[in-house]
Amino acid sequence: MKERLAGFVLMTAIVPLAVSGYLLLVWVGFFGRTERGRAGVRALDHFVNATLFNGYAWESVSSHAWRMRHRRWARLVIWVTDSFQRGHCQRANKREQPIVDLMLAKGLHKQTIF
Repeated sequence: MKERLAGFVLMTAIVPLAVSGYLLLVWVGFFGRTERGRAGVRALDHFVNATLFNGYAWESVSSHAWRMRHRRWARLVIWVTDSFQRGHCQRANKREQPIVDLMLAKGLHKQTIF
């Protein structure tokens, strides 16, 4: 119960900041530096993976899709990304899998509050 309460308190502060960050990312996408926009999109990708796809926060949707390629949603992601860049998800997984393995070995996926 303590973890849920702490999560609620944190989310009350983080969600408005996340919305502001998204709006700023849109602005940066049109008028800002490419590097800043790329970093924001990468962070948003990891956020979407962790929340919508129940993946790891340090992994992109593409890498997660390649790991879970037997699932229907993952096959759809792979199909869509392949229409833009052939083998994108496989390359993303090859690049990110060592990070996932390290985070799991260090136990960073475990509960950290209380």
